[in-house]
This record gives sequence, C-alpha cells and structure tokens, in this order.
Amino acid sequence: MAGLFKRPAPAILMIFIWLSFNISYSCYGQVQVEDSSPLSLKDAIAIAFLNNKDIQIQEEEIEAAKAKILGAESEFLPKVNVGYGYTYNGASLNLGSLLPKGFKKDAGIFIGYENDNKLNLSVDESVYNGGANIANFKQSKLGLRVQKELLRAKKLDVEFDTKRLYYGLLLAYETERITQDLFDQAQAHYEDVKNKFEQGTSSKFDVLQSKIQVSKIMPELIKAKNAVDLIRADLKKLLGLKMKDAIRLKDTMVYFPMEIGEEKFLKQAYQNKPEMILRLLGVDISKLSIESAMAGIMPQVNASFDYTYKSNNPENMVDYKHTNWSAGASVTIPIFDGFSTKAKVDEARARYMQSTLGKEDLVEQIAVDIRRACLDLKQAESIINSQKDNIEEAKEALKISNVSYDNGVGTNLDVMDAQVSLSQIEKNLSEAIYDYIMARASLDRTMGQEFFEEVKNEKKD
Repeated sequence: MAGLFKRPAPAILMIFIWLSFNISYSCYGQVQVEDSSPLSLKDAIAIAFLNNKDIQIQEEEIEAAKAKILGAESEFLPKVNVGYGYTYNGASLNLGSLLPKGFKKDAGIFIGYENDNKLNLSVDESVYNGGANIANFKQSKLGLRVQKELLRAKKLDVEFDTKRLYYGLLLAYETERITQDLFDQAQAHYEDVKNKFEQGTSSKFDVLQSKIQVSKIMPELIKAKNAVDLIRADLKKLLGLKMKDAIRLKDTMVYFPMEIGEEKFLKQAYQNKPEMILRLLGVDISKLSIESAMAGIMPQVNASFDYTYKSNNPENMVDYKHTNWSAGASVTIPIFDGFSTKAKVDEARARYMQSTLGKEDLVEQIAVDIRRACLDLKQAESIINSQKDNIEEAKEALKISNVSYDNGVGTNLDVMDAQVSLSQIEKNLSEAIYDYIMARASLDRTMGQEFFEEVKNEKKD
C-alpha cells in the first residue's frame, strides 16, 4: 500500500494523461479535441473562435471601449483633490496686532508663516462646456457598440473560413476517392486488356491505349492527394493545431435545399450585417462630432470650492482658527478663436457626409451580394438536380461497356469513355454540393447570420 503512493499506478497515470490531453475548455462550452474522435463543424468553429488572435485582440478592444465610457462619465463628476505643501519664508508680515480683539482666526492664514504648512481640499466642477461632454459620452457608448460589431464581424469571417476549409477538405476527400476509383478502374481494365492481348483476343493498340489512360490519370490522383494535404494543413492552422496532429471530420457534405427569398434575405442583411450596423453607427458618431466641435462657440460654466488648513506647526494645523475657504463660479463666452471652431465644424460635417455616402454605397453592395448568393444557390441546385440522377445511369453504362468489350461487341474506347464519364459526373455532383453549401455560407455571412445562433434557432423549431 505504501508503494502505491510512492509510484502512481500505471492505470491511474494513463487516465490522468488522457483527461489532461483530450479535454479543453471553450467559451462556447466543453469542446472535446481528441486525436481519435471526429471533429464536427460546430466544434471546429468553436475551436477557431477560441484560438483566433484577431478575435482575442478585438475582445480586448471591447474592454478598452468600456473603460472609455467610464472616462467620458467622469467628465460629469466633480474633481476632488487633497494636497499638502510646505514653504519656508525668510520674512513674513505679522498682522496679529491689527486684527480686532476676539478675532477667531489666526492672522497667519491671510499672509503666511515663516514655516508655512498648508493642507488643502479643492473641488472643481465643469457645469457646462457647450455640450462637448454630452456628445463625447454618447460617442463613447456608440464606440462600445462599434467594437462589439467589429468582434461579431471577425467571428463571422472566421466562421466562414472554417466552413470553407472544413467542407473544402470534405470535397478534397471526395475528389481523391473519385480519382482513385477511376485510376483503379483504368488499371484493372489495362490488366484485362493485356491478358486478352496475350490470349490473342485484343489488339496491341488497345493495350497501348489502356496503358496511356492509366498514365493520364496518375497526375490527377497525385494532385488530388496533395490537395487533401494542403487543405488539411490550412484547416489545422486556422484551428491553432500542430501540423503533426491528426484530424478527422465528423460531418459530411449534405445537400439541404432552402427556399430562396431575395427580399427576405435583403431585409435581414440590412438589419443584421455587422458592416451595415457599423456604417449606421458611423453616421451617428459623425453627427455627434459636429455637436462636439460646435461646443467651441458655446459658453463655458465652471464652479470651484477650496478649503484650506494653514499653520506654522503641522501638529496644530487641523484647527478652526487655521482654516479658510473660498467658493466661486466662472462663465466664459468665446468671442473669436481665430476660426478654429469653424474649421473643426466644417471638418466634422465633411466626415458626416462621408459616412452617409459610405452607408448608401454599402446598401447597394449588399443588394449585389444577396443577388449573387441567390444566383449561386440556384445555379448549384440546378447542377445537383441534373447530375444526381445520372450517376446510376453512368454506372450502368460502364457495366454495359465492360460486358460489350468482353463479348467483342464494344470497343476499348467505349470502356474508357464510360469510366471517365462516371468520374466526371461524380465530380460535378460533389463540386455542385460544395458550391451550394458555400453559397449558403456566403449568404449567411452577408445577412450577419451567426452559426451558433442559427443552430439555436433550429433547435427551437
């Protein structure tokens, strides 16, 4: 029993290592990352969010924007300061004999002491500064919304890239499988033709033709395998994984047709797309900048209060006879500032017009992006519908061509054409499904539709 505590049991040690390696925490919940377990799209997006440096930087920007709001709020609050000072005077005027009899204040507080110790409490308040503080406070609150929308935009970009690489890797796997099947079929057919030639039932031309077909497919197979490795490496980089880490995908390229409503999509894009919200916020911020600039020609009202302890000896300083106080208010009305305020107002108005024009330009661009996404969806769906029913027919045509060639009725070229036709139809179908999925992903990005919000809504439905 004592040895158990000196050296951990192998089983206990292995369990601890397994738990430490396979479990990681995400802001979206518990995300399991295991070499042996397949990775779903949902987990891939969550891991990408967790490890993306741009998202982490933007989250810090949000914290900075919150601090800026607090800074803007502080301009409405009084500034309270406590100070202590000491001054040695070579000579000081003594007014004690001039003060009326029974005067409750020490004469030194008016003129000073040879050893002048001063403890001071001051309160300053900006009562009105032309509305600049109000405009700055509103701008800071809008600035926080800007940073949150920028974070959402970055997450949507990362989400789109994750979908592109995730489904791109699935497409690369499918392309590799199709090309491998074509290569295996061509290789098997070449062996069959070569055997027939040795038996005298096939021509030398058929053998050469079949061999050339195998060599023509080989580069395509190599490219397909390299494409898998390259896209897999890009996906690992996006997820923050090491190149040596194994990765397997759980989801498949499935075609789920959706009802296309361009007007509905356009409305949602105008309401939810982060870039559109940022443009609208930019207009509001620019408008407040005009108000802030115009504060330069408005009256400035300030108030102050000062309470002081003054004595030649710090030990008896806190005493009523050593105190003095003052309170006051000031009003400043700008008359001429050398056109400084006018320049600032003109600049702010120009920025406001810029933001307004930028918003209008984005409105038009969103309409184009929605139209493009809808056309891409329709195009991909048309290709899917035209190709999915032809796969079985292409397989049947390949069987017929093989039987016909074996019976001496068909030609070698018929068999090779049938093999290539089947391969091409399978590629067309898989590429069309990928195009449809990415067209929908692009549509979601344009509409500002977040993946996790979409999954939540699907569960409610």
